[in-house]
Amino acid sequence: MYKFINNGSVTSAKGFSAAGIFCGIKKKKKDLAIIYSSEPCTAAGTFTLNKVKAAPLLISQEIIKSGSMINAVLVNSGNANACTGEEGFKNAELMQKECAAELSVKPQNVLISSTGVIGQQMPMENLLKGINSIKPFMSNDGGHDAAEAIMTTDTKPKSFAVNVEIGNDSFTIGAICKGSGMIMPNMATMLGFITTDAKIEKSLLQKILFNAVDVSFNKISVDGETSTNDMVTIMANGLSGVEINNNEIINEFQKALNSVCIEMAKSIISDGEGATKLITINVTGANTKKDADLVGKSLSNSPLLKTAMYGEDANWGRIMSSAGMSGAEFSPEKVTIKFDDHAVLLPDYKIVVDESIASKILAKKELNININLNGGQFSSTWWTCDMTEDYIKINAHYRT
Repeated sequence: MYKFINNGSVTSAKGFSAAGIFCGIKKKKKDLAIIYSSEPCTAAGTFTLNKVKAAPLLISQEIIKSGSMINAVLVNSGNANACTGEEGFKNAELMQKECAAELSVKPQNVLISSTGVIGQQMPMENLLKGINSIKPFMSNDGGHDAAEAIMTTDTKPKSFAVNVEIGNDSFTIGAICKGSGMIMPNMATMLGFITTDAKIEKSLLQKILFNAVDVSFNKISVDGETSTNDMVTIMANGLSGVEINNNEIINEFQKALNSVCIEMAKSIISDGEGATKLITINVTGANTKKDADLVGKSLSNSPLLKTAMYGEDANWGRIMSSAGMSGAEFSPEKVTIKFDDHAVLLPDYKIVVDESIASKILAKKELNININLNGGQFSSTWWTCDMTEDYIKINAHYRT
């Protein structure tokens, strides 16, 4: 069984330290983070499906593929180092090399990540000064500083950890993430860095991470945009002494990791740019899993639905329209739609919405849209947020 750790973070797992500092990429805000393990880690990762990929992501993706043991992840915010050509790639390699030298490890033992404005060269003098000065700040309490340093338009840092008990043994999973805009299901849709003191073989770790990402980060949308820099990585150093090597322990690890990733995903949606509501979309009664996901994704991405939720307008027609354009196979006349437990539409287009009840539900900060296609046994859960005027203001002035 697992239990969330109060005020937990990436350093909750044994052997991990972290830091977050200001180095001058952003204005007066922390913008450089490091997560370090005293012991080499097996590592796994998932990466953006955007055809345009940032230089740091390409380097980290190849390291994960190679199976190299990992000691650290170095992350900067404020500059994405994407669409920066050969110079940007060389800067990413230098970033990695300098960090490795500071930690007395090889460059292939360091994953790197960047987030921020696309198409601008990295201010390398500031970045390198930061890399050369961050080591003394690393500590077992540094996870929250690291979470703050990877933020862009986020309004708050995002840190989590769970302790998992199996008999007399236990291990920990810790995590930090960032994300607020450019969030859409197409792999990871954000940056997420996970640590664990469990021992686990790389191919199994990769499979478990993929499963966790599929039920969490691939089920969220703020604005239908997939970034050039999205990644989720996990490092396992084995210092708990617990080995993930049989079905019972694998299942417990999977459940705990799923829960951590879902909480991270929901925290991103709750902190969506300008958002005021966390909306859970439950699709049931689909003929196939693909159909359930198509409907969930379409509703999550719909600006019309999201603005209606902001306006607290019980416009169920936007739900039907979005489901109908999703590509899923279903019979519209069979559909049931509810806000929380309140039915607004029953089969044969029977309209049963009570506007006063619906208004009270839509005024809540967290609510459910439940759509039953009444055609099969498959289901899917997605998370989205409302879309407000502030989303436009934030992105209209993103570089200014």
